[in-house]
Formats: sequence, C-alpha cells, structure tokens
Amino acid sequence: MKHDQANFDRRTILRTTAVLSVGGLTGCLNGSGDTDGGTTTPNNDADEHGILRQVAVEGTELGVELGSRSDVEQINLIQPNGELFGTREVAAGVQQVSFEIGTAYDPGDYRVIAVHGEEMVAETSVEIRPQLEIIDVGLFRNNPDKPWDAVYGESETNRIQNAEACVSVHNSGTGPDAAVSLQFSGDVPNPIENPRDSGLYDAERVTIPPGETRDLFSSSLPFGAHVGNDGMGCIVEKNTGEFSVLVGSRAFAKKISERFTVEYSGSDVMRDCSITIYRR
Repeated sequence: MKHDQANFDRRTILRTTAVLSVGGLTGCLNGSGDTDGGTTTPNNDADEHGILRQVAVEGTELGVELGSRSDVEQINLIQPNGELFGTREVAAGVQQVSFEIGTAYDPGDYRVIAVHGEEMVAETSVEIRPQLEIIDVGLFRNNPDKPWDAVYGESETNRIQNAEACVSVHNSGTGPDAAVSLQFSGDVPNPIENPRDSGLYDAERVTIPPGETRDLFSSSLPFGAHVGNDGMGCIVEKNTGEFSVLVGSRAFAKKISERFTVEYSGSDVMRDCSITIYRR
C-alpha cells in the first residue's frame, strides 16, 4: 500500500534512505499502551534527549509531539513491512505533526523516526492494531432509546424499524478500523447470506476509533415478518434458537462473528411478538 509517496523531492528521498540504513539509535520511546476515549495512551516520558515526547493514535490519525528543545527537520513513519508510509517536514517552531492513518492500513508495529540533516536523531515504535468485538444486538421494541427515527425516518417506525436491528461494536485495539458489512445467519426470521448494500443501512462503512463503540444499523430486515426457508419466527408459546452476527473488518479484510441466543414468544404475529436476545 502506498501513502504520501507521490511528491518526494530528491533531498527527501536521500534523507529517507540514509535514515533507513542507520543501525544505532540516539533515543527511544515506547508509544503504545492502553486505549481511552479513542486515544492510544502514550508513554509521557521523553527519550534521552527529549526529542520524541509523545506518539499517540487518536481517531484515525497518528500524532507525534516533539520536545520543546528538539531540533528535527523531518518525521518519517515506517510500516510494519519496512516500507515508508509517509513523511512530514517539521517547520521551525513546530512541535506536533500528524499522519492520517485511515482504516485501510496494515496493522502492526510502526516506527516513528526523527531526522535532522542526514542523521536519525530519535526513533520509537507504536503498535497500531484494531480489535473489533460485537457486544450487543438491539431491537426497536427493546431499545427505543436508540436513534431509530433519525436513521430510518419517523414514517417507517412500524414497517421498517420493527424488522431491523442495531449491532453495537467496540474497538478494544490500538488502531482505528471500519465495519464494512453486517450479516445475520441462523435462527432469525429473515437470514440473508448476501444482503443488499453489505447489510449496513445508508453507509458504505462505519469508522470505529480505538477505545470507542459504534452502532451499526441493519438494512436486510433480519427480524421482519417474512420467515425465510432457513429462518425462525414467532409463535404463541415459545421458539428458542441461536443466530450469529458477522461484521466485516476493513483493516483485516475479514469478518468477526458472535453468537446469540434468541427467544420468540407471545404471538404468531411478528409486530406483537416478544423477542429476547442473550449473548452466549
């Protein structure tokens, strides 16, 4: 994957090559850590010369804060495979630069290198790796506090909202990710293997920064009145089954899944049915 590599001048290329060939380090700083409110918590201890003060992921950006007395002309960000992700020139008096990581990067350990002239003056590494977890499935009849009207529209409350679902996904990792698909399989009334628009309502993707939770709203009517060939519906007594939720991760190009137990009871009409969902 190529990033910020289109407009390097000859001086930049030479300096980058020189940096990557240097074996020794002037100072080190561990920039990885726990997450809180979407930010990778940095180690606030400066390196030996006070050059790289903080390195932290916030939202979809990697921020680099320099010490007040540092003399740095350029910051290079190196990908886990050793290739250059991008470079930032540091103007006189500037103490902070940032790199837009987005959600299509390669997860792993990144190197942040500070350069002055032809020499590397400091280096640190930071782990940028998302970890998505499906934590809950909510229905309109059970979770009226969710913004159903804002998502689906007020006029669609009975016809659409009662048939759709809201899936809460948490990112416990150290890098941003994006959910790119939403799928329900198993004992729901309307399981669809390949839902329209990847199963996400009115969105190609939903970005989930580190340490934060986002709600994904479905577009495939998984709890609709129609019961598919392999689906399970409501009855007066009780139907009990299991279903899986699958969410596509953009950073890892794969799907994560979670299984839930579901109970249908009280009516054979879907709009009057009591639906209880438990995480296994």
